[in-house]
Formats: sequence, C-alpha cells, structure tokens
Amino acid sequence: MTREAAVTDGAATAVPERGDSLVEVRDLKVHFPITRGILFDRVVGHVKAVDGVDLTIPRGRTYGLVGESGCGKSTLGRAILRLTRPTSGTVVFDGIELTGLPADRMRAMRRRMQMIFQDPMSSLDPRQNVESILIEGLQAHGIGADRAARRKLITRTLDAVGLPTWALSRYPHEFSGGQRQRIGIARALVLGPDLIVADEPVSALDVSVQAQVINLLDELQEELGLTYLVIAHDLAVVRHISDVVGVMYLGTLVEEAPSDRLYSQPLHPYTRALMSAVPVPDPDVEDRRERILLAGDLPSPANPPTGCRFHTRCPWAQPTRCPDERPELRTIGASRVACHWAERIASGELRRHEVTAQLVRPEDAGDTPGTLATPSEPGSFV
Repeated sequence: MTREAAVTDGAATAVPERGDSLVEVRDLKVHFPITRGILFDRVVGHVKAVDGVDLTIPRGRTYGLVGESGCGKSTLGRAILRLTRPTSGTVVFDGIELTGLPADRMRAMRRRMQMIFQDPMSSLDPRQNVESILIEGLQAHGIGADRAARRKLITRTLDAVGLPTWALSRYPHEFSGGQRQRIGIARALVLGPDLIVADEPVSALDVSVQAQVINLLDELQEELGLTYLVIAHDLAVVRHISDVVGVMYLGTLVEEAPSDRLYSQPLHPYTRALMSAVPVPDPDVEDRRERILLAGDLPSPANPPTGCRFHTRCPWAQPTRCPDERPELRTIGASRVACHWAERIASGELRRHEVTAQLVRPEDAGDTPGTLATPSEPGSFV
C-alpha cells in the first residue's frame, strides 16, 4: 500500500525519492513569557524553551531527537508543526515557509504533517469509537466522497497498522497500550502525511510492545516513504530507528551526526556523558568502560548560563571562552557540534576534571512568582 492508496481510491503513486530535504529549520526560537501582576499582567521574563535551533530533515529519513527532560525536544516538535507558535526563526516544509502562513493555508498543510503523541490513552477521545476517531480527520479535510468511501480508507489503514476491522466499533479503553498506540499511528497515517512527528511514541509501553511499534514504524516508512521526527529518551530506541540523531541541551542543539557515528564517536561532552549511561550487554566491557557522571541539575531555561550553556556541568570546561562565548554549531567530519574544544577533547589533549555542583537560587533562575503564558496556534490540529 502506498501513501496515496491509503487516502484515495485513485491510482497509487510511487514512494517519493529519498535524499532531498523535506524540513529545514533555521534559528528557531520559542520563548514563553512569564507574567506577573494583580490587576494587570506584565512580562517579567521569558522561558527560553527553544533558543536558536538549526536542523534539516531529509525526505524519507528518520531524524532522532534526544536529551534530558526539560531541554525543549517536545516544544521543538510542536513548533515545527506550528502547534506552538515560534517566537522567531523559520520552518520550511517542502519549500513552503510555515511560520508566516495564513490560518486557512496552514490548516490545509496539516494534512501533510501529523503527530503521534506520547500517551495514547490521553490523546484519544474516550467518548469516540475508533471509527469516529479516524473519520474525523478525513471529514475535516474533505477526503472521501461519502461515509462508505471513508470507511474503506480507514479499514485499509487499520490493516496497515495490524488491527482488525472489528476494532472500528470499540472504544480506546477496550484496547491494550500497544493497540492504543497503533490507533494513534493509524489516525496520523490515514490522512496520507509526508511528515510524522512522533513524541515519545513508545515510552509508555512495555519493552516487548515497544519493539512491535518500532518495527511497525520502520515497515510503514519503507512502504510509504514517510519522514519521521522521533523524540525520545531511550537512546537504544533512537539508535535503532534513526538515520540522523540530534542532541538537545537547554533549548539548543549541541550535536548532530549520523546515528552510527554519534554512538561510536560522540564529540560534545554532553553527548559523551549520555552515551556513557547506555548499558552494554557485555559484563567485561561494562566494567571497563568510562562512565561520566554529571554534577548538578539542568539550569533554568528562564535564566540559562552565559557562554556555553553546558559549561556549569561540563567536565572539560575551560576558564576561557566557555563562560562567556556561546559556541556555534560547526562541522567536524560527519558531525556538527557546538563545542569550542571538541577536537582537543577527542584527541585526549584536554583531560576531565572534577565539577562542583552549583546551587541555583530561585531569584537567580528567574523563577519569580508569576504565570507562564503558552502561546499556541489557534484552531484544530486536523
């Protein structure tokens, strides 16, 4: 089944060619204002959830995005789909700049960009059966001549994700977690999108079910030529499914590389720390390998450190450049890395040192009492 066959009754079209870029993100920023006041709100600061991200997602490929909680991964994904309005920067989707697109044209574009949410139970309406959930998007975009034609389309899509036809009359609570996630995948797939943003698609599932869902996403990509942005915490999952992996820290992209290269030769100190935490299924190797334990917690995005944002926790931080000069994302071999000393760290010229955890007081972090405004794009996602 091709993507065209999934959403129309017409002749099937070929899977699109891989290689050319489908999504280009340039200097994307999402800053949420912090307001405070009794009668009149006034802006007292900003939470810099995403702060100057550049990335490119090739057509037909999978871009994996990793980083610890609170680094801005999900906000970046939502900003690319314009579910959250960017503060500045550009998002170009298949040659069309999205950030300034009028609402009516953006609504039409949403057919080509869909999202798989982290928690399948909370993202599915418990009052709708599966048929109603899947038909809703088709009706919103005028796909299918009548109810019979739409039912044929959703039946074909259910078959593609491995669910039987009788599931159409059932409600979300009647399914297991893995089956509910398959319904979420079917809801995204039924419109025939080019891009799917998968936000933690397997984190709420058992390990055995995770493998089933990941394999399903792989099969659908091969069959339909889909492009994925996969946001995840599980580094093993990201390595398995991704062609290119980007590492985020405190709203910025600190390293990007082909999947195998990133896992075998990480260049940024933060990436090296992440990779050292991935367990190796060999006791001898596990006992001998280097472990990098980071001191302190993630700084507040309301008041990030000056210079390199990782320098307060970095075991290779230097007194020059790191505290006051923000590193650019530059190309080193097949990787892009935002670190002043990446080459010297890789060669062993710079050695690790102890890092003292820094106490961050509320007034230093900008966490003054107030309300965090979350500007979202008005209107329905479908």
